[in-house]
Amino acid sequence: MSLSNTIKRALSASPKVLAADNPKFYAMVLDFTQSSADILEKELLKQNELKIGHDLQMREDQIKAMERSVEQKQKTIEGIFDFMLPCKSIIETNFRVRMDDGSHKVFSGYRAQHSHHRLPTKGGMRYAPDVDMDEVKALAALMTWKCAACDVPFGGGKAGITLDSKAYSVSELERITRAFAQQLNKHGFLGPAVDVPAPDMYTGEREMAWMANEYQRLNPTDLNAPACVTGKPISQGGVHGRVSATGRGVFHGTDLFINNEKYCEMIGLTTGWEGKTFIMQGFGNVGFHSARYFARKGAKCIGISEYNGDLFNENGIDILALEDYKLKNGGSIVGFPGARAWDAETEGSLIEAECDILGVCAKEKVITADNAHNIKAKILSEGANGPITPRGHEILVANKQLVIPDLYLNAGGVTVSYFEWLKNLNHVSYGRLTWQFTEDQNRAILGSVAESLAAAGHNIPVIANEELEKSIHGASEKDIVHSGLAFTMKRAGLKIMETADEFDLGLDVRTAAYISSLRKVYEVYSQAGFN
Repeated sequence: MSLSNTIKRALSASPKVLAADNPKFYAMVLDFTQSSADILEKELLKQNELKIGHDLQMREDQIKAMERSVEQKQKTIEGIFDFMLPCKSIIETNFRVRMDDGSHKVFSGYRAQHSHHRLPTKGGMRYAPDVDMDEVKALAALMTWKCAACDVPFGGGKAGITLDSKAYSVSELERITRAFAQQLNKHGFLGPAVDVPAPDMYTGEREMAWMANEYQRLNPTDLNAPACVTGKPISQGGVHGRVSATGRGVFHGTDLFINNEKYCEMIGLTTGWEGKTFIMQGFGNVGFHSARYFARKGAKCIGISEYNGDLFNENGIDILALEDYKLKNGGSIVGFPGARAWDAETEGSLIEAECDILGVCAKEKVITADNAHNIKAKILSEGANGPITPRGHEILVANKQLVIPDLYLNAGGVTVSYFEWLKNLNHVSYGRLTWQFTEDQNRAILGSVAESLAAAGHNIPVIANEELEKSIHGASEKDIVHSGLAFTMKRAGLKIMETADEFDLGLDVRTAAYISSLRKVYEVYSQAGFN
């Protein structure tokens, strides 16, 4: 397969950088994508050759025509793959914002649209001092494959502004967010049918509300304006279940693999959660909710690794108590009385400690060729984007460790964002139209049973027990969202397992996930035709 110039430049790196295993984030994503694309393209070309074949009874000109057809199809396949991989549209914009003291400051903002095979493009918006175009392009590419893996009909996108959000007041952050929304709107990078941002690092529902409001102000006739972003507060058109969605998705994906006999046998673990130990790297939104669901299923949290300190307790850490402590102590877990401080200098890195499951939910490139040999966990759940480098991944797979990859495992957020987007387009919340009818119907059933018993001479009251009373009205919006997420993660995970079997990939679930996603995107481009 011939690489495009864009990909060649992205994958090129000096020997010094490669030796330290610190690739550029975009190059890292392309590395994973390219190796999987090579496997899939070879298979498609092979299938194309087998379909045509040769019939000795054909006249010579017919055979030549068939051969030309094969050659043309091969060129089409190669052309689609060359087009699929690089980002389609990117924008870097510099805009001026007035500060509280009357001064003006210029900020740099970025938005990348990786793929237009489905619209709108979708992806988070982060505020961080080190955000640059390379990072935004990498995350946009990941979003394409993430959406495809879970059958969410979006192309991938990502945005970022280079700033330290802690250094600005709330009013300054609002003006920055609105100014960036103006730039995106002006250049066609914002809109419910075009490009839909969402929360990411150091942004949340507050920033999404500002952005949605600014878009509505700029486009007052757009009936679907609230769908221009997701992750909004409920009062602004958000959806119940969005806050915990990514962590819940991490749980569902890990649950599928930890209960699969084939994969557990390959890594030497028994199936099920009960008695398993886990360490969580990162205790933000994703890490907290992932740990909460892991513990609820019977696993024991023995360690938490955070940016400013690590905790360890071989008898188990109370996740809810730790979250309460963190909220009361300015967002820090340091000093939590339910665990001891872990000394990395004398005990080594906490993520290298003995455990069954390691939740990698902090940031990119934390496991590389330099430390992958030291990781002892049998299952690594990638709640963060890009936490393991390609060389680190190869080492883990060779050591018979199961890496459940980011493009599948942390897709819970974008899946529920899709549900929010649909809610905004439909202009009605989930469950609202059937809530009262379902309750009336269920109570009528109970009444009918009571009447039948009375007619038979049994005057026994038939009433709903506590469990039925809780759900007698049917599914709430949160119930529907949770159910939809669970189904999505299960279906996507089973498809990835099927792909791993088809290509005989063993424990290389990441390659299977990429192939599954690439095949879906390829089919869209192939069947849509070229124009």
